[in-house]
Amino acid sequence: MLNFLDLYDLYAEEVFRFALWLSGDRFEAEDITSETFVRIWVRFDSIRTETLKAYLFTIARNIYLKKRRNINKQVPIDDSYPDPHPNPEQLIDSRLELLRIQNTIQKLPEVDRAAFALRVQHELPYAEIARILEISLTAAKVKVHRVRKKLLATSDDKEIG
Repeated sequence: MLNFLDLYDLYAEEVFRFALWLSGDRFEAEDITSETFVRIWVRFDSIRTETLKAYLFTIARNIYLKKRRNINKQVPIDDSYPDPHPNPEQLIDSRLELLRIQNTIQKLPEVDRAAFALRVQHELPYAEIARILEISLTAAKVKVHRVRKKLLATSDDKEIG
């Protein structure tokens, strides 16, 4: 059986990345991650899903949604995480592409962003995504597909312009 430290070591980074995808803000993602692990510590014996990872993502998403209802504003994603190794031209191109993708993703509904992050970033199966987001399996597949299609369209617009 996992103890809390093992649980944190295994999943903290993934929960943080998921929270960052949802919130777009590093500090808010850190808060969400911390609160997620506090809640899992308190409710460790009452896990109601097939995987611990999915349970953690569900908690993180619920915390995010609660904060959104309370704050009722969007925070733009901070672009201060550049790759330290590329040359200046590559860095500019990478930043512009990242900003374009971030802007596209942030304009999407939260449930679409969450579905995409769970599938692409965390490689969860569609059935688990549907369970976390409380939507049908078909809806989960459609949401991920639509985000991918939107990102491809954004990429095509860049090449045309």
